Amino acid sequence: MLIELHLLQNFAPSNLNRDENGAPKNCIFGGATRARISSQCLKRAAREAFRTERLLPRERLAERTLLLVGEVADRLAARGRDRVTARTVIAAALNSLGLAVKDGGKTEYLLFLGSDEIGRLAHLCDQHWNTLATFASTATTGADDENGAKARKKASKEGLPSELVKSLQDSLDGGKAADLALFGRMIANKADLNIEASSQVAHAISTHQVAAEFDFYTAVDDLQPDEETGAGMMGTVEFNSACFYRYANVDLDQLTHNLGGDHELALQTLEAFIQASVEAVPSGKQNSMAAQNPPSLVMAVARERGLWSLANAFEKPVRAHEGSGLIEASVLRLDQQWRKLVTMYSVRGIRAVGVVCDDLDGGARLEALRTNRVGSVAALIAGMKAAITAGVLA
Repeated sequence: MLIELHLLQNFAPSNLNRDENGAPKNCIFGGATRARISSQCLKRAAREAFRTERLLPRERLAERTLLLVGEVADRLAARGRDRVTARTVIAAALNSLGLAVKDGGKTEYLLFLGSDEIGRLAHLCDQHWNTLATFASTATTGADDENGAKARKKASKEGLPSELVKSLQDSLDGGKAADLALFGRMIANKADLNIEASSQVAHAISTHQVAAEFDFYTAVDDLQPDEETGAGMMGTVEFNSACFYRYANVDLDQLTHNLGGDHELALQTLEAFIQASVEAVPSGKQNSMAAQNPPSLVMAVARERGLWSLANAFEKPVRAHEGSGLIEASVLRLDQQWRKLVTMYSVRGIRAVGVVCDDLDGGARLEALRTNRVGSVAALIAGMKAAITAGVLA
């Protein structure tokens, strides 16, 4: 079962997702410059919404961090272990798995681990404290030359019992972390710890052409003497305003597999993902621009096979006309694209379609999606869950 999400969201002047120069991200689509919000930014906002909106329990969420050694050391210290030794113990455990820990105690790259995984690592380090502590001492001592390096490398490979290494590796199974199950995990030099993402999230793009705008600002020095003039500082901030088309999908079978076959948790995760996608707003420059604009249209599709992004509805940039703004024009264009695809490919395999749209003329003028309108996001989610559990084609 595949679940698709299509959203239209119009943001007031903002700079939600910046590039390396501090400018709003953009791209070329249909030969025109579009505003863009990266998929990574949207996924981060959704993960934050899981927490802040309490859509999922904390024990079912993951952490992405370089500071795993310190986190596990804190947990071991809470059990009465020496914190300094604890850091060497967890570093030894991670090194034995090929997850290198640098001299400063940080992992070589960000690790995305579920709460249960971190807990099991702490438990195994506590349970095998003496073995790991001895191994850590052996692997870190010796001459600081080529022979010493070879000896330490050999100790890292051979020093721990194979059954302990297997237990450590088995502990990193995803831990039924919902966001990890959704977004996956890729560890370049440890492929057997990878988790295939069950969701795909597209970069959000504006339905229309955009041009860069600049805000020139000055800041007053409150303690500057009255006889002196001029600003304490000045600068420019680039921004834009855009109506974005957002698209994402979830493979429910893969999600359930990633969650250890827990169908109930998979449904809970799917519901949280839809809700988070609706509520999550990127945090970039919000303190100075406050672009807190919810989506104007949310559409969900449950289907057995095939996936349809509706981005090509906006291959020709939408234009605002008198009596019809960008939101309404985008809603109508999306409706037309859905009609074209249904006409060309039919609705075979589609179990349910739901659309919730705010009270715009465009929403009232829907044609292809008119019979699929529901009154609220809650009703939309309920309809998707019903379609999943019923197992009957719409």
